[in-house]
Amino acid sequence: MSLDIEGIGMTSQRARDRLATALLEMGIQSEPILDVIRRIPRHFFIDEALASRAYENTALPIGFNQTISQPYIVAKMTEVLVKNKELENVLEIGTGCGYQTVVMAQFAKYVYTVERIDGLLIRARERFQKLNCNNIRTKHSDGNIGWPAHSPYDGIIVAAAPIGVPKALIEQLAVDGRLIIPVGEPGKQKLLLITRTENDYTEQYIDSVSFVPMLSGVNNSRKQ
Repeated sequence: MSLDIEGIGMTSQRARDRLATALLEMGIQSEPILDVIRRIPRHFFIDEALASRAYENTALPIGFNQTISQPYIVAKMTEVLVKNKELENVLEIGTGCGYQTVVMAQFAKYVYTVERIDGLLIRARERFQKLNCNNIRTKHSDGNIGWPAHSPYDGIIVAAAPIGVPKALIEQLAVDGRLIIPVGEPGKQKLLLITRTENDYTEQYIDSVSFVPMLSGVNNSRKQ
């Protein structure tokens, strides 16, 4: 995997380093995750007109009424999922621009990512190819149903907020597998960690968050 896409000015390595330092001060403790934040060119995943803001800790529009999550949330969700755990295969719901996917791909043998908006998935696939991300598999589908063919998963990470946790995602977790997911109505969303046990699952509150809603079905549009 090659992450050597250099930037200048507000997209330079110095800007990436400043972002990692800010995330450390906000409570991200994993040095491997902070190192990945330093290395991955976030400006590569957004429109050139917004590149100067790529290393701000803020969500940014990526088209189709979707956003790239703020770096703190990307780092936090990744940290919760990978803490003290080796990940063979991870399912991501909501590929979006592909930034979280590439971050996750640094910690899992395989990442299976599902996106309902065709136009976003096409662009993300192009980015994965340019970055030589050979351990990412993609699918244009409804994220509510997951990707049963490759289950059970050691981890599932969800980048959009359903009102309730989709049953299919819990069912596709391996025993001791972790699901990190935002849940709830806009303005009332909670980030939850769900861990599957032999016969049930546990639920832990992580933080208050704000994500785009998780929708059903697929969108075949390739135009914004």
